[in-house]
Amino acid sequence: MQTQFFVQNRKNLHDTLPDQSITVFFAGEAPQKSADEKYNFAPNRNFYYLSGLTKEHLILVFLKLDGKVEEQLYIQRVDPVLEKWEGKMLTAEEAKEQTQVATVRYLDEFENAFNRTVHSGDYRVVALDLERRGFDTVPTRANLFASEIKTRYPHLQLENIYSAVSELRTRKAPEEVEKIKKAIHLTNQGIQRMMKHIHECETEYQLEAHFNFALHSAGARETAFHSIIAAGGNATVLHYAENNLPIGENELVQIDLGAEFELYKSDISRVIPKSGRFTDRQKELYNIVLKAELAVFDAIKPGVKFSELNEITKRVLSEECIRIGLIKEASELPEYYYHGVSHHLGLDTHDVGNYRDLVLQPGHVLTVEPGLYVAEEQIGIRIEDDVLVTETGCEVLSKDILKTVEEIEAFMAR
Repeated sequence: MQTQFFVQNRKNLHDTLPDQSITVFFAGEAPQKSADEKYNFAPNRNFYYLSGLTKEHLILVFLKLDGKVEEQLYIQRVDPVLEKWEGKMLTAEEAKEQTQVATVRYLDEFENAFNRTVHSGDYRVVALDLERRGFDTVPTRANLFASEIKTRYPHLQLENIYSAVSELRTRKAPEEVEKIKKAIHLTNQGIQRMMKHIHECETEYQLEAHFNFALHSAGARETAFHSIIAAGGNATVLHYAENNLPIGENELVQIDLGAEFELYKSDISRVIPKSGRFTDRQKELYNIVLKAELAVFDAIKPGVKFSELNEITKRVLSEECIRIGLIKEASELPEYYYHGVSHHLGLDTHDVGNYRDLVLQPGHVLTVEPGLYVAEEQIGIRIEDDVLVTETGCEVLSKDILKTVEEIEAFMAR
């Protein structure tokens, strides 16, 4: 990603910042796992979106006064001894070049610099990324800093800048779409390897290993999320995670997975028959789900309400399930379809952004993932693709991934 992309993201944010405000973003740090081991580090996505940096501990600050914004970046001091253990550290000169932030200081200066800024009396608001997904969620560095502000500077007003950044992230720039396309391409490679080798896999985790091997071989070190490899009745559990049970010879395997490419995600669902062929019943249910997905594709265009996509899905599924006798009336559908059909996709798999009252706009990247889950028949089917909302409709970014019954069976027969 070019530096100018992140510079423009910051400029876009400048307009949303309140005047007389200090806005602070934290890169975060890897949480402790056990003993001297930590989990792998992943930068706070909002911090990355504004800076392009992927190092731990960094702090990005915006000072807005009289409509003008000063940007500051705080980094670790270079420690030659630490570099021998953990590798080369980011220098101030490199940080300036990579971000185009004019003022680069060191982390050990942050607290005193913040206090001096507050003491000047020019600022009345501290804005932070206060994302919190649950009451009991482990507090982020920003959450903890907000508590410190309330204690040390009770006269300052706290504001949450999370929604403003999230809204900016919903409209994807062309270079972001290209990253998502690359993640989809890698996912396709993994899915094709799974189709080629499923006949020799006795368990779900063996099939998962083929996906991981394809990604790692292509240089993608991370999956987009914990892969779902669900055989038979396991596929009726939406977020099945164990991936450790046998695959029956005539079972379908629901896969829901994706690759991460330079922090951008893909999110794809397909169904693979272990035998290489669908039974008549499996094919019947599969084609109903596919019909619903295609109906949603046809509906996606600027100006359409996001909520309408799920209504279209339910209407098609209801009509088809009544036709085949699975249900008698539409009110019974929630027994077999019990999730939404779409979500944002980008730096996060379930990407940030408003869903309530959302109206589709060009640049939105969405998943489309209808499903049917017939527990009494041990069949779960979800088909998921990634789409870009265009000026006139949508582009299916994952169109090259085999999807129809005929395509899947033909590929596996070869």
